[in-house]
Amino acid sequence: FKQNMRPFKFIGHKGAVNEVTINPLGNIIASCSNDESVRLWTNTVNGKSQLLKGHTGPVRSVDFSMDSRLILTGSNDKTLRLFSLSEKRFISAYIGHNNWVRCARFTPDARLIGSCSDDNTVKLWDVTKKNVVHTFLDHLEDVNTVRFSPDGTCLASGSADRKIKIFDIRSGRVIQHYDAHGSSVTCLSYHPSGKYLISSSMDSTIKIWDLVNGQILYTMHGHEGPICSVAFSKCGEYFCSGGADAVLMVWKSNFNSLT
Repeated sequence: FKQNMRPFKFIGHKGAVNEVTINPLGNIIASCSNDESVRLWTNTVNGKSQLLKGHTGPVRSVDFSMDSRLILTGSNDKTLRLFSLSEKRFISAYIGHNNWVRCARFTPDARLIGSCSDDNTVKLWDVTKKNVVHTFLDHLEDVNTVRFSPDGTCLASGSADRKIKIFDIRSGRVIQHYDAHGSSVTCLSYHPSGKYLISSSMDSTIKIWDLVNGQILYTMHGHEGPICSVAFSKCGEYFCSGGADAVLMVWKSNFNSLT
């Protein structure tokens, strides 16, 4: 999308929009909604969208593969679903969770999927075989968010039990554990270097974690009320946060001051 592009209002969903993401090529927006659909938007269609259907419950999560060929979704219908972007068609379903799927993400090479659910589990899936490679049972409450490290070797999760756990997907073990927040962890994002992780919470704070030294770097206050989402920029120089206070904030990372 062009930097000088004027704001557009894209209208099409018939329910709350739960997540939006931009594909790695930067030319398509995907949105998922309580209306059980995913819509694909481009800056060349003047607000019109292409519809992807397949779920029988609200869609909570949407993700692109790194090559922009595949779209992954997670839903309250307890399933993950895979779609072909070029053909705009459903490919396969991944069935194994016993409650709502809150989040689903590809590894950078799109060979594996990480997902989390209100069944308190984090699951690792083989994309081709469509089977569960490993189920992590380390959280005590609903798991809200998962993110793979940039090199694809680790999977971070954040839960309503207020904890962040980082799993080594090769050994299937927890390698880092943080008693992170005073309330539910809502969102996680890795810095492009893989050295830092940012978390947001219902406790109105944002925290940045030094994963090399296994400690907290910063706790940030700015929002009034729960913080719903956080994300690092592509270069990692900035990060943004969005809260229930209807405010979007942009922050400067300043990690260069630590060296």
